[in-house]
Amino acid sequence: MSERKETWLFLDTGHLDAATNMAVDEALLHWHSKQEIGPTLRFYGWKKPSLTVGHFQNVHKTIDFNGLEKHECDFVRRLTGGSAVLHDDELTYSIVVSESHPKIPKTVNQAYFVIAQGILFGYRNLGIHATFALPDMHAKERSAVCFETPAIYELVVDGKKLSGNAQTRKNGVLLQHGSIPMSFNVDMLFDLFKFSSERAREKQKAKFKEKAVSINDITGKKHTYAMLKDAFLKGFEKGLNIETKPFSLSKEQWDYVHYLAETKYRSKAWNEERKSVLRSGL
Repeated sequence: MSERKETWLFLDTGHLDAATNMAVDEALLHWHSKQEIGPTLRFYGWKKPSLTVGHFQNVHKTIDFNGLEKHECDFVRRLTGGSAVLHDDELTYSIVVSESHPKIPKTVNQAYFVIAQGILFGYRNLGIHATFALPDMHAKERSAVCFETPAIYELVVDGKKLSGNAQTRKNGVLLQHGSIPMSFNVDMLFDLFKFSSERAREKQKAKFKEKAVSINDITGKKHTYAMLKDAFLKGFEKGLNIETKPFSLSKEQWDYVHYLAETKYRSKAWNEERKSVLRSGL
């Protein structure tokens, strides 16, 4: 007898600015912790190229703010850890679900593995036969640039990383979000980081091209947000054995999102120093 499928909420917020995107993810976590919404899968895009940095990342050591200005990139700090990610031509997903949910293992790596099933099936729906990365646990510290080194249970094709994911747990709720690129702008990406010399920048850029790959690169076909949305929604439904119900935010919920965006995710204190002047209940 097959397991009965649970219904999760599905929210597609389309293309928003970086601060609003991060505010929506935090708001979903907050509402789920208060049991105001159920488990939620969200898809979103970015109004303009946006660099997100990990919660604990020292941006003054690694990020070239002149490069951000040159390319007119948005810049925001995530709630989640990990390395910096340039979001541009991609589908981004997030999931909020209780840590005590029967589908969610206690350990970070095993939770990644469970959620990554949805991503795996999404790629298969596009005809891409990805596999899970099982990197060397004794490898050197991860780079400041996401996609340079696959973490455990991230998806790879021929050893090249396909997607980047990050996770946090707060108030009994797991938030995981990730980047699923259709293409990379490698020149822009490497203009956003500090290097000891131009030679070092070019060397690192060449290494990146050997270690990361996008959907368009693999398929030789140009994809759209709508195409990925369909493939990965079906992928998550199959991978997590769930059904989804469309969900949209009320005016009051959007008001809270905009409050978070203005008071936290657009503030220099948060983005550059990881200091929040906001008391959001988180």
